[in-house]
Amino acid sequence: MSFRTCLLMLLVFATLSVGCARHKRAKNEAASTPVETRKPEEIRRENARDLASVMAEELQLRDDQVLRVRQILTGTVEQVNAAQKKFGDNKTGLMTALKQINASSEAQLKQAMTAAQYKLYQQRKPQIQQKLREQQQK
Repeated sequence: MSFRTCLLMLLVFATLSVGCARHKRAKNEAASTPVETRKPEEIRRENARDLASVMAEELQLRDDQVLRVRQILTGTVEQVNAAQKKFGDNKTGLMTALKQINASSEAQLKQAMTAAQYKLYQQRKPQIQQKLREQQQK
């Protein structure tokens, strides 16, 4: 895996671990759960959902594929966060762990998609990441 690919995946994970949800909550839901009181796990799940939604649009994923991709991304974010806590300032250890996490995530995504979808995913990673960033800024 190239350094650029690893860096792109790290950017995806960083994007997932912070930010806001793409889908707006209903008024009653927003009133009952203010953003400030939400747990980091809830925010990460929302961000994984958002990335999966962008991927669904870009790659024309079926509903079952979207669900699987959301599960994969949520698990990946949790693994990355755990690795960041575990390795702290140890950049070598963190990069090694991120490469392993990335390889596992990519293998799972490849299984969740058709060959054509996965090829398109590989080609459109930068555009998918850009769309997610734009949606989070709204």
